[in-house]
Amino acid sequence: MDQNQAIHRAIVLDSRIESVDQAEATADRVAARAGFDEGERHRITMAVREITVNAVMHGNAYDTGKKVTIEFSLSPSDLVVNIRDQGSGFDAAGLADPLAPENLLRQSGRGIFLARAFMDRVEVRPSSSGTSVLLIKHRQARRPLDAPTRS
Repeated sequence: MDQNQAIHRAIVLDSRIESVDQAEATADRVAARAGFDEGERHRITMAVREITVNAVMHGNAYDTGKKVTIEFSLSPSDLVVNIRDQGSGFDAAGLADPLAPENLLRQSGRGIFLARAFMDRVEVRPSSSGTSVLLIKHRQARRPLDAPTRS
């Protein structure tokens, strides 16, 4: 892919746990096209997976009438993923610390924490019509393969 080329792709998913695999696979294809190495692709896809699970389970509560929309935007400097549900929104400040001793054995509550660990920036934007989570991964400046190196 030309490093200066911008792309935009959106997918709309049903509020089913099976949709999470589609979100993860699409994230992997976009990240690969952007030139991220395997390790970075894994971190990106895990962040997308975690936030999509949250959107399906907590945001839309598996409501078949509600959708999860994921937009992927790739610019020369960033990969931006925006994941939106159609739930009632929530207060991100009220999230429990998953590293607190009383939460270590809980099965949930780690999605946003993991996304923040894997991505360069995470913004949670709740509203009465759903929650939007913006995931940003900066692209490293890549030298074209045929460009001469300086000594």
